[in-house]
Amino acid sequence: MSERNHSRVTEFILAGLTDPPELQLPLLLLFLGICLLTVLGNLGMIILILLSSHLHTPMYFLFSSLSFVDLCYSTVITPKMLPNFVTKKNVISYEECMTQLYFFLAFVTSECHMLAAMAYDCYVAICNPLLCTVTMSYQVCSWMVGGVYGMGLIGAAVHTLCMLRVVFCKANVINHYFCDLLPLMELSCSSTYVNEVVLLCLSAFNIFIPTLTILGSYIFIRASILRIKSTEGRFKAFSTCSSHFSAVAVSFGSLAFMYPQPSSVSSKDKGKVSSVFYTTVVPMLNPMIYSLRNRDVKLALSKLLQKNDGPCVKTYLP
Repeated sequence: MSERNHSRVTEFILAGLTDPPELQLPLLLLFLGICLLTVLGNLGMIILILLSSHLHTPMYFLFSSLSFVDLCYSTVITPKMLPNFVTKKNVISYEECMTQLYFFLAFVTSECHMLAAMAYDCYVAICNPLLCTVTMSYQVCSWMVGGVYGMGLIGAAVHTLCMLRVVFCKANVINHYFCDLLPLMELSCSSTYVNEVVLLCLSAFNIFIPTLTILGSYIFIRASILRIKSTEGRFKAFSTCSSHFSAVAVSFGSLAFMYPQPSSVSSKDKGKVSSVFYTTVVPMLNPMIYSLRNRDVKLALSKLLQKNDGPCVKTYLP
């Protein structure tokens, strides 16, 4: 026991995405560009929603919260990812690794439940439009967002506490570009049975439950759309939720591919490809998905650029 404690790992080395030297500079420029687009896109959407009075609705209140989650990805993952492309050894201390793991899990869990909350908002807006102002009031939206962040923080705390009990004594090279659950468990010198059970249980709750909520909402939405007689009404109702469905498909597809399985059946490299989508590509795409296909956002941006946006009368944002 004393020998194992003596050889306990105090720092890790992040292996990065790929090894070929000729790919390092192009990948650095690529992910640097993605990082800038992610920050500008999500921060821009938050500011636009805050300053545009006609965007102060439950849907955009939830979307601004989603943009905040996506914006935080860039501060948790990218700062330690980019050095891999320019340094031979990207070192991260044990404490920094556990901190990165905690905040990453908190934000990725929050995103899953935020997308479910947005699907419920679409259901209320299309299936019960007369009760929308009551069902999705400012108080209800605030409680929903608070619950989403709460589940993210609690779930991340459970995972991190389980990881803190794992012993790392020899290998310290993480075959990934950030501290994630499965690559860390592969380096363990002690049993990770508890970690794998917790991972499967929380994955079922944080991925499958929101997925069922989203699918259930869209089943009722589709039924309501089919009952609309006018073609224009059907198109408007469909366009309201099509952007959200696109974001859900990309986010949950990459997450479901990665987490709901024990580490024993997970290859060492396949997780990197999946992780790139939900840590870098999805946060960059979400503002584009919601803005390029949204007439209200385009109108708000046009008014803001012309400096003709009026004062806020009714707000869902504090």
